[in-house]
Amino acid sequence: MTIKQERMSERILEILSDLLVFDVKDPRLNGVTITEVQLDREMQFAVVYVNAMGEEERAEEVMEALERAGGFLRREVGARVRLRRTPELRFKWDDTLAHAERVNRLLDSLDIPPATDADEDEDEDVGEDDM
Repeated sequence: MTIKQERMSERILEILSDLLVFDVKDPRLNGVTITEVQLDREMQFAVVYVNAMGEEERAEEVMEALERAGGFLRREVGARVRLRRTPELRFKWDDTLAHAERVNRLLDSLDIPPATDADEDEDEDVGEDDM
């Protein structure tokens, strides 16, 4: 992404986040977070990644509400940024948090024995030999 695309993506993310908190009245969008915005090279399309922290079962309901509010959100973004053409907003559910949680659960489930004093002594000896 170019610097201009990055800046515009960040600005759109800020605007959409503010709109969701202060202006959108749909209760289905309570607790929804914009996690990332990616603009195409021509800045005509913006892929907006969203998540409802820890409420993966709400994904379908949230996506429907965002599609319904899409025109309002695009119009508000257009009023607050300086672009020749306001990008078309395409909403996608962000699974990153669910994947991270799954990886953390897997790591927690591993049975790794704690290091013994003998292991620590060997680590210190190796470091001294390198000097």
